Amino acid sequence: MDLEKEVVGIKERNKRVEGDKAWETSWTRRLLVVVLTYIVIVVFFYSAGLPDPFVNAIVPALAFVLSTFSMPMFKKMWLKNRR
Repeated sequence: MDLEKEVVGIKERNKRVEGDKAWETSWTRRLLVVVLTYIVIVVFFYSAGLPDPFVNAIVPALAFVLSTFSMPMFKKMWLKNRR
């Protein structure tokens, strides 16, 4: 009986982990972070009185996009050198 509970618990945990992993690598998450980054930076630039906050906020948002594209490559390199 305890063994069955453990197996059910492990299967439930695996489902949660798979869902978390799917979210972490999803385009929906990336797009959401880009949009939220852009909005926060626009608000900051606007409140700081910087020129063209809507245009200038694009640069940090695009930097995030570029960093997310390069992370898998760096992860592979890190994992290879870790072994």
